[in-house]
Amino acid sequence: MDLATASGVLRLLADPTRVRLLALLDSEELTVAEMAAILHLAQPRVSTHLAKLKEAALVRDRRAGVSAYYRASTHEDSSLQALVKTLQATIHDALIQEDARRLTSVLAARAGEQGWADSVAGDMERHYSPGRTWETVARALLQLLDTGDVLDIASGDGITAELLAPHARSIVCVDQSLRVVEAARQRLQACRHVQVLQGDMHALEFADGRFDLVLMLHALTYAEDPPKVIAEASRVLRPGGRLLAATLGAHQHRHVVEPFDHRNLGFKPEELAGFARAAGLDVLQCERLTRERKAPHFEVISLLCRKPSRSSHVRTSLATP
Repeated sequence: MDLATASGVLRLLADPTRVRLLALLDSEELTVAEMAAILHLAQPRVSTHLAKLKEAALVRDRRAGVSAYYRASTHEDSSLQALVKTLQATIHDALIQEDARRLTSVLAARAGEQGWADSVAGDMERHYSPGRTWETVARALLQLLDTGDVLDIASGDGITAELLAPHARSIVCVDQSLRVVEAARQRLQACRHVQVLQGDMHALEFADGRFDLVLMLHALTYAEDPPKVIAEASRVLRPGGRLLAATLGAHQHRHVVEPFDHRNLGFKPEELAGFARAAGLDVLQCERLTRERKAPHFEVISLLCRKPSRSSHVRTSLATP
């Protein structure tokens, strides 16, 4: 961020009302009328401040029928976002705390008028309601699975294994960090069919064809040799077994991922699919799974493969002249 941009943002936020508006819009999507009620200001005055914040790309709006809803923007420029977040984090003021209390009342009134679902339509995943969490959704959907014998590569502290444990015959977790392995063992101590080992994903110490499912959830960004890791996963899969990988898409934000010890800057879908085919796997799907809303808008690529069964391999060999 250059000096002129920084100076312009600081001048804009020298007005306390704009800081209060940003604090509200950082957590909720609100109409002009709702913000006016919270701040005890006239609607035209609130609209004037919003226009300046929108011009500076600090807020965005969307239309829903006759209403316009405003929310704090996510910024392509991570330094601009860091400047705003730092300012907000260092302000502790009774007026902003009172705004937050009135926000609760305004949202309750909105829900009473519209019904909760209507009030958050189009943005529902960002809002809490009792019992409706991503963990609940994951645990519910996992009941549909029957995973057999599972290998979780770069398993971290065992959260994925904990979710899968009721639906797997056995799970082996492998991670390179001894401290992380110990944390996973503590988490999973009640799961007798789950084993946690320290190991190198580039050289797995398992026999060929041991597992029905191999998971690599954000493992490949830590790989020195990603094709070798996928080849090892293929080796330990049974015929008909599946490999599921999720990893960052290719990006150029080295300074952002360095604190997380990433070894590479992600992958393109065609690159991942090529690694899998070279390892003898049939690629069922390889595509962008998600794109983060916040800058720098990391993308996650999902790779789903199956190891050919022996019978299909024999049929292919017989058909080859």
